[in-house]
Amino acid sequence: MKIACFLLLAVSINAADFGGWTTASPRAEIRPSFSTNTEGSLVIVHDQREGLDGWFQRTYSINGGEWYRFQVRRKVNGVSNPRQSCLVRIVWQDRNGKLVSIDERPVNSDPRLPMPSAEPEYPTDDSTDALGWTTVNGVYKSPSQATQAVIELHLQWAPNGRVEWREALFEPTTAPAARMVRLATVHYKPHGKTPRENCEEFGPLIAKAAQERANLVVLGETVPSAGLSARPEHVAEPVPGPSTKYFADLARKHHLHLVLSLLERDEHLIYNTAVLLGPDGSLIGKYRKTTLPPSEAAKGIAPGRDYPVFDTALGRIGLMICYDGFFPEVARELTKNGAEIIAWPVWGCNPKLAAARACENHVYLVSSTFMGYNSGWGFSAIYDHNGDPLSTAKEWGTVAIAEVALNHPYLGPYNLGDFRSMLDRHRPTVPTKD
Repeated sequence: MKIACFLLLAVSINAADFGGWTTASPRAEIRPSFSTNTEGSLVIVHDQREGLDGWFQRTYSINGGEWYRFQVRRKVNGVSNPRQSCLVRIVWQDRNGKLVSIDERPVNSDPRLPMPSAEPEYPTDDSTDALGWTTVNGVYKSPSQATQAVIELHLQWAPNGRVEWREALFEPTTAPAARMVRLATVHYKPHGKTPRENCEEFGPLIAKAAQERANLVVLGETVPSAGLSARPEHVAEPVPGPSTKYFADLARKHHLHLVLSLLERDEHLIYNTAVLLGPDGSLIGKYRKTTLPPSEAAKGIAPGRDYPVFDTALGRIGLMICYDGFFPEVARELTKNGAEIIAWPVWGCNPKLAAARACENHVYLVSSTFMGYNSGWGFSAIYDHNGDPLSTAKEWGTVAIAEVALNHPYLGPYNLGDFRSMLDRHRPTVPTKD
């Protein structure tokens, strides 16, 4: 017995040979048109009806437990939502065409339950060239019991849509190096009388994180002005500016990435801004808080509009700030833009929401708060893909560290597969109305 979240449905398969590929559809009445063209593309076309669904498929013999690389190029016409309509699936099977079990029991899984099935892989969309061809790729370890992999190239739910698939490749490869990262949060609220004094109080804590080999250190919200009675316009500063220079020097000294929030002045506007500083002291990027509580809006602080994600030597890092955590849109937009880690300077927030933001997006989330651990209102912690805290700073003036592997797929207790890779394929289309 195996637990499978994706049922093996009877499909309508056409054995006509398209260069080793066959065609399939869930039911004959929603079957689209299949063909090839003179350039060698595999072509699927939908008529004007809603809900058509079909794919090209090909079976490859494999050695269970080994690594494989997949790649294909795709071009669409008249497809409104390619991420959902033009997916690729890799289905692991035994010699009888049945699903096989995964090799390791999922995190938090009940050991009394049967081992779950290995769910399909969903290669991700990569770059698109000037001619409209998108590369779709991925590297995967096959389950040890698998003897074959079925590759499916889909077009689903795309009235009057057309897709071309070409240059599909599935071949053995070497295991990718583990992308190990040490994430750190500082649990401290400054008590200085000036912005500079506030900043300097974090120096020893950043040094402590460096001694524990932290690669990314997250500090709290509006660090330079926290606890000061001055109005925002009196303490806001440009970015880069005095406070970012101070922390950039520390990032360079300790050779680590550093995140904090501060009040930023840009001409007549003031923002609550999080900055990401690199191990060379550079300003990698900044994010302006998009969701403002009434108290900030009343002080004339302006909202940001964008959700940037920054490529770093560690991985792809997104930033959000305090009140952002009350809204799922912020973390979701960062995830959609590729964030693997979300750094979250936060004065205080419901800790259940920290867990939710990490779990619903399957990202690592690092929060740094100004609330006491026993307050029950926000923890300085590193959360995993299931929303569980891997490490929590419970005392003032302490640093919590967790080492994580960014490229290790997370499988939950009942195994929906590598849900992070599936997220973009399966999340719903949201209307653009506010």
